[in-house]
Amino acid sequence: MSREVEAIERADETTMRTRIRQASAPFVVRGLVAHWPAVQRAQEGVAALATYLQGLDNGRPAGVLTASAHLKGRFGYTPDLEALNFSRAQQTLSEVVATLIRLSGHPMPPGLYLQSAPARDHAPDFAAQNPMPLLPPEIGPRLWIGNATRAALHNDHDLNLACLVAGRRHFLLFPPEQVANLYIGPLGHTPSGRPIGIADLDTPDFDTYPRLKQAFAHAQSVTLAPGDVLFIPRYWWHQVTAEGPFGMLANFWWGSYANPLEDPAVVFNQALAAMAGLSAADRAYWREMFRLHIADPQPDTFAHLPPESHQINEAERRSLLSGIEGVMRRHFGPPQP
Repeated sequence: MSREVEAIERADETTMRTRIRQASAPFVVRGLVAHWPAVQRAQEGVAALATYLQGLDNGRPAGVLTASAHLKGRFGYTPDLEALNFSRAQQTLSEVVATLIRLSGHPMPPGLYLQSAPARDHAPDFAAQNPMPLLPPEIGPRLWIGNATRAALHNDHDLNLACLVAGRRHFLLFPPEQVANLYIGPLGHTPSGRPIGIADLDTPDFDTYPRLKQAFAHAQSVTLAPGDVLFIPRYWWHQVTAEGPFGMLANFWWGSYANPLEDPAVVFNQALAAMAGLSAADRAYWREMFRLHIADPQPDTFAHLPPESHQINEAERRSLLSGIEGVMRRHFGPPQP
């Protein structure tokens, strides 16, 4: 029900950076980081990778998700969507590795997932030993280590390079505009800060979730092996399924907005919170204002104005941001350094 993500050939760094900059859809580069010491240790076996990671561990605990064995690594909501079906803990990298090795022979182990741990905070030498030359050095990797788990359908607001170190990982991806067909869960109550899909995409129930058929018509998928790198553009929805008793991925996020007031995600969340408290009449007014000026501006709407007034110019944009910063400063104090 999905087509394969485009695979491209390795090229020089300049060509690869250009490809990333121009890409509007995911692509995979096989073996791009196969030379990484972490990947090489993984190819030698779990014990070799475990020893390597334990040698990098600085002893600082990281966030870890755990779930009952009967969930088969599917982190998300309880059936009524009222609560999350997993618990959180803090463990060092060495503790996570030791637990995964201990569970590796279990026929039905609980789910264990070290999630989005910045390498600089937990394994400071990882980035230098496993460099990503396509990105500036200040963009550091995050580590994802666990057993057979599934990260529910979600999207990210940043660009993403996902580099597989150990195990296998299957990505199911949907373009941003399919959001209405993906049955996304509540925005105000999320497992890890991003809204997730609530439909089972592995065995989809098209009777309960009929719009999934439209989404799958646009789906792409790819399975990564150690050393492979997947580029995911911002906003693309993706479900990630890890296979095997010990898997590891390092990813790089970049492209966030320097000024949070210019970040559409911040603006969206602020609008979501503000609109929720309005009366029906007020919501109707602002819905129309958003439609006319932001979501669906049409030339005919502004035909009575000079062409240069059909949209705000850069000076007006900066003036609006300055006004917002002034409001924030008056209510919340000066920005923190």
